[in-house]
Amino acid sequence: MLCSCGDEVAQTSEPLSTDTLARFAPDILVSYGYRHILRRDIVDRYTPNIYNLHISLLPWNRGSDPNFWSFFDDTPKGVTLHCIDHGVDTGTSSPRNSFFSGTETLASSYARLQEAIETLFTNAWPRLRTGALAGGPQHGTGSTHRACDKEVFMAELPLGWETPVSVVEAMGRRHRSCALGASKETCR
Repeated sequence: MLCSCGDEVAQTSEPLSTDTLARFAPDILVSYGYRHILRRDIVDRYTPNIYNLHISLLPWNRGSDPNFWSFFDDTPKGVTLHCIDHGVDTGTSSPRNSFFSGTETLASSYARLQEAIETLFTNAWPRLRTGALAGGPQHGTGSTHRACDKEVFMAELPLGWETPVSVVEAMGRRHRSCALGASKETCR
């Protein structure tokens, strides 16, 4: 899509360095599925032309595994295109809600979110590339998760990523109930 607009694209999954950026000399940085925190000097150099595509409705589920946490924590679901700042998934944003049925799996809901974020980005690109993308501040405290946070729950996913989201929602309800002091029988 970007190439059809006459734009050149370079991509990497490696940590960005100033040497790499000097070699490619991009006008805009876009992070999508990038698992590294960008260094402060890189963020400073590219602000306001540095963006992230995130498959959660920020400020909920910042960080890792947002799709899992949206069902586990029963938080709003959606996708967000946001400016990158010095926080983790905290910059001004353009969010879009998504809705799922109980028959979804973690894998199918992830695929739907990927499609939604790609559509949001495709529609926003003409404004983004000219600096005319309007976003607003994130409201509320939301939530943040690290990659290691879900590991304790992975054994409870009977089908891995093919686990129905209804199972994940039930796990979350049970966990929240136990955290509030439910009986030992409930928490087993």
